[in-house]
Amino acid sequence: MLLSIRRLSELFCASDLKLTRRVRRYSDQRLTLAFFALVSRLGDGIVWYLLMLLLLLFGGETGQRATLQMALLGILSLLVYKALKRLSKRPRPLAVDHALGTRVAPLDEFSFPSGHTLHAVGFTLVVTQHFPESGLLLWPLCACIAMSRVVLGLHYPSDVLAAIGLGWVLGEGSARLML
Repeated sequence: MLLSIRRLSELFCASDLKLTRRVRRYSDQRLTLAFFALVSRLGDGIVWYLLMLLLLLFGGETGQRATLQMALLGILSLLVYKALKRLSKRPRPLAVDHALGTRVAPLDEFSFPSGHTLHAVGFTLVVTQHFPESGLLLWPLCACIAMSRVVLGLHYPSDVLAAIGLGWVLGEGSARLML
């Protein structure tokens, strides 16, 4: 028996919400939530702007190229992110299930994709292409930013997975354009 696309979508969304609830339940400790709230705030842009400034000041010509690439990637990522938000209009998990309430206010009302994750992956990829040793710090930070979005109930796991893919594609694309 073939399932309709609508039914498949409903099953997928229900599974996504169930997984979000499970992640939220297992991470519902005060220190865990405080850590991920801090990481999430850093992912608002603070860490990336600071990194761009440091690369400009101390990274030499390579740092300047990396900063320019990050700036262009940031603009492109924002355009893609905003367009997808408008198209999908997927409500955030905490709008669907108020018990998922969070200590961090969402930046907008829609869930898909995770902009924090998209930017974290793209920027981390760019910087580590220019400064590979920075990956020891940036990839774990990137992973924590991505996890924070689900742990805090702001995104579904599929929002984060899609953003990882988008961030990777845009980051790689920006590298090719800058060559």
